Amino acid sequence: MEEKRKDLISFFDQLIPEDGARETSIPGLRIFRLSKPVERSPMSYEPQIIIMAQGRKIIYVGNESYMYDPMNYVVLSVPLPLECVVETPDDEPVLGISILVDPVSIGEIILEDDSIRREGVEAPRGIYSAALQPAMFDATYRLLQTLADERDARILGPMIIREILYRVLCDEPGWALQALALQNRGFFQITRILHKIRNSYNSHLDIKTLARDAGMSPTSFHTSFKHITGASPLQYIKNIRLHKAREFMSREGLNAYSAAFRVGYESPSQFNREYKRLFGITPARDAVAVVAE
Repeated sequence: MEEKRKDLISFFDQLIPEDGARETSIPGLRIFRLSKPVERSPMSYEPQIIIMAQGRKIIYVGNESYMYDPMNYVVLSVPLPLECVVETPDDEPVLGISILVDPVSIGEIILEDDSIRREGVEAPRGIYSAALQPAMFDATYRLLQTLADERDARILGPMIIREILYRVLCDEPGWALQALALQNRGFFQITRILHKIRNSYNSHLDIKTLARDAGMSPTSFHTSFKHITGASPLQYIKNIRLHKAREFMSREGLNAYSAAFRVGYESPSQFNREYKRLFGITPARDAVAVVAE
């Protein structure tokens, strides 16, 4: 297995020799490389499975942390604004893959064998890390191998991704992905609201209205929301808006004032205050920095 780990690193050197992240020819699969450590910084992640070949990352959600490295993978079953640390032990680059979570594919696997199905007492958390078992490592190795041949990637790639999804579902914490696919009542209600927030972040979002849309009392909604995302509904909405504003400044070159109004802020002073609290820098200074990058 140690030899295969070395081979895996060689695959990355061939596939992505420079820092960055890129899509592959296999739908839903991305590969990434980071040569420098990154201090604890706010980020926003979509639902995905992340498997590391080298290096280490630590995700912080509220008061909890989740570490993933070559021995542990991480699963995000809902979109989350969070904080992340990137560590490069021995000055070696961080190498890894991410697989987008597709509820339809997960549901199809469960339907093929109902023995995989598990029911939790309560809605699961929206993120967890687990030990990378040999069978999943082997599947990851074969998945990277297929990228060397266009036909292999096209035909075998999706099959191996399906295998990895199956392995994740069979792991004890896999209930989180099952809840997403099987529309577990509490989990699915909150997930539906999360997608509404991400699609309507620039409009007025009233917490009581969101609770009613979820079919919950305000108290139950707040409790379930924080259990799954690690943040209160109001804090989640703020973080989504602030991450979007930073994205607009970076990708579209908007100034801080324009970005604030694009994401739904009516008060520039409130935007400045909350932006600095999250990112540790004023939006005006950060706009110059991200555009320069």
